[in-house]
Amino acid sequence: MKTIVAGAVIFIGLSVVSCRKNHDVISREVKNDTAANYARDIYLWYNNIPGSFDAHEFSDPNGVMQGIRAFSEEPGFNTPVDRWSFAMLKSEWDKLSSGIGGDFGMNVFFFTNSDLRVSYVEPESPAGKAGIKRSWHIKQINGNGNINSGNAAGIIQAVYQSTTGTFLFGRPNAADTTIALKAASYKEHPLLFDTVYNTGSTKTGYFVFNSFLGDTSEIRDGFIRIFEKFSNEHVQDVVVDLRYNGGGYVSVQNLLANYLVPSAGNQQVMLTEEFNARYKSFNVTENFNKKGNLDLNRLFFIVSQSTASASELLINSLMPYMDVHLVGPTRTHGKPVGFYPIPVFDWYIFPVSFRTINRNGEGNYFNGLDLSHQVADGLDKDWGDAGEQCLSSVLNFINNGSFARMAVSPQQRLSLTEEVLSLNARMGQPKFRGMIR
Repeated sequence: MKTIVAGAVIFIGLSVVSCRKNHDVISREVKNDTAANYARDIYLWYNNIPGSFDAHEFSDPNGVMQGIRAFSEEPGFNTPVDRWSFAMLKSEWDKLSSGIGGDFGMNVFFFTNSDLRVSYVEPESPAGKAGIKRSWHIKQINGNGNINSGNAAGIIQAVYQSTTGTFLFGRPNAADTTIALKAASYKEHPLLFDTVYNTGSTKTGYFVFNSFLGDTSEIRDGFIRIFEKFSNEHVQDVVVDLRYNGGGYVSVQNLLANYLVPSAGNQQVMLTEEFNARYKSFNVTENFNKKGNLDLNRLFFIVSQSTASASELLINSLMPYMDVHLVGPTRTHGKPVGFYPIPVFDWYIFPVSFRTINRNGEGNYFNGLDLSHQVADGLDKDWGDAGEQCLSSVLNFINNGSFARMAVSPQQRLSLTEEVLSLNARMGQPKFRGMIR
């Protein structure tokens, strides 16, 4: 792909030089034109972009990238499929891609339309250092107890976009507590939790993996530690919790896939990346290179509508080789395509540039990957609690051969309504969703 981008730079650079002869400062129009010229060359649906497309209509390169989405026509789909092409200032992308956060480090979802819960916390963030945990009930924000679906926009602003905030939390088996938070820079740790369960006469490994972005050396070391533990404990089943994982680096996906694939898949096709007609010669196939000594014949994933891109690639790549079960409140997000960061002055642009398919030629899951069993996100339970709805359902299947059919509380029933699922799709918008080469 570097060769593709370099070729485009030569062409685009000529026009940029001529434009800059009379301008000391790079204009918005030049940046937008450069972004559009890249798209006309390497966008997966490049030949759909009309000559009348005017990049000057947009305020910045991100607007241009959002504008080209309208031309992503795909057979079998009635509307454009691209929901992801975007641009970001280089300074912001450098922080995001390296796993540096700058907010409270607390993410939230609705359990019901009037019950807001902490879905997860980054350990080194202000919220993590304050001891806030998944499952805590947010009763007030800045003294306002109007915590319901009608105030979603205000909640998003207060939780994700504010520099300070005061929260009243209800805690399980403890008194309510008020905590004041101040946004700060912190390092994210995608591997949030791991453990081993006794499941009848066997053992089951479980881990929560929240992003394929971040410090790749730390992630690699985390995989080594987790899978050595699973091997030493002689686990026979593994549950991978990707319910909030929006994707990231394909290289990290490849690494995790190599730990999970059974030995029979070693040196077999993992995935193929396909570019547009201009760059067919850059299509590439990756093969599995088995790591570790786990030899699983089935695999369980906990997913949701926030499970996207590299997470879906992992699932799709493994499906031809083993029995794969998906459990969660909704099917996955539906992003079988990826992109590269392309420098445009002080921006990076990310036009969708390739699609992925597995060994069987299966891809194009723009509507998401289907569930094996629908069950509510147990937002009232912390990570690793065997009573958490999704995890409990999987453990019951491993123990008894069927997904849990435990009594469903009114809250759990409400959490699967279309209103709450749509609401949480909005609450999850600030999170990155992508597949990066």
